[in-house]
Amino acid sequence: MAALAVAKFLERLSKRRPVPGILLLGRDAYLRDLCRARLAAAYAPEGAREWGVTRFSAAEDSLDRILCQAQTLPLLVPQQVVFVEEVEAFEKLGDRGRENAVDRLAAYLHDPAPFTVLVLEAEALDQRMKLFRMLSEKTLVVAVELGAKPEDREALAASMALEMAREMSAELDRDAAEELAESCDADLARIHSELAKLAAYVGERKRIRRADVQALVIAAKKHTVWQLAELLATGQRPRALEFLESLLREGEQPAGLVGAMAWMYRKLIEAQELPVHLSPWQAAQSLAMRPEMAEHALRHARKIPRGRLLEGLAALYEADSRLKSGFRDPRAVMEFLLVRLTSAPTGGPAGAVC
Repeated sequence: MAALAVAKFLERLSKRRPVPGILLLGRDAYLRDLCRARLAAAYAPEGAREWGVTRFSAAEDSLDRILCQAQTLPLLVPQQVVFVEEVEAFEKLGDRGRENAVDRLAAYLHDPAPFTVLVLEAEALDQRMKLFRMLSEKTLVVAVELGAKPEDREALAASMALEMAREMSAELDRDAAEELAESCDADLARIHSELAKLAAYVGERKRIRRADVQALVIAAKKHTVWQLAELLATGQRPRALEFLESLLREGEQPAGLVGAMAWMYRKLIEAQELPVHLSPWQAAQSLAMRPEMAEHALRHARKIPRGRLLEGLAALYEADSRLKSGFRDPRAVMEFLLVRLTSAPTGGPAGAVC
């Protein structure tokens, strides 16, 4: 059967039609997370998520354990959602193991537990193999991606950006949405992250214009704020200043850099408050970031003392105020800012690890 677009799937989900087996197929992290969140909200009340939602990985958990959970009546909730990531791992088993896994999944999906919504997830599956053919017949396949053509992807991403902005109680101009979609290469997770920064940047004005996107959004280039975080974490002032110079040469605006860095510092502070043993995927849910970016946040948060982060955030707010007040030499503001961010924090040397 043809894969269902996410919008159609969410519409169907809102009508609470029974869906015992679902395959989320595709690589878009934002769409996948959106589907996960809506599924959890639809079938597991917020106060009972601990009992109503279970997550597994086909690469790490046995099929016995997964199917046992799916067939076990949940406690305190009438229905449960069982998420299984990395289903493509079944394709990598030996012939006998792969055949056994496919047969057992098919047997379950032929007579699924009425109290379980089994959600299988894969970035890609080989359409020539039995696993894909079986899941296509026995599950509702949802395409968690925007499409192949760049122009179509950007148009859909711009439309979704408008909806994301409304959910953040902000107004996004159409041309700003198009600029954002193009600069983020139609990456919905990154668009969502950039919109959070933009909403904070425009503040009470609420309206996000194209000029704001151009000023604040840092496109995917060789240098990133996370590379800067590594330099700040280890107190490498000369390299940090060289990094700043390269960004300014590439056309990055000082106000946009300060906004991105302030957002990064807030995420590092949030990351320090998370439990130590969270996986990048779990951290991504708490931090509202992509898993790979959450992994950066977790790694750098462990290197920078909390006192330095708090002092750094105060320095960033001061720099932002100076830049917005029309300070004549923005480059000098940025250089002074980096000197402050790489200075020894109160009570410890630069580069100290908490």
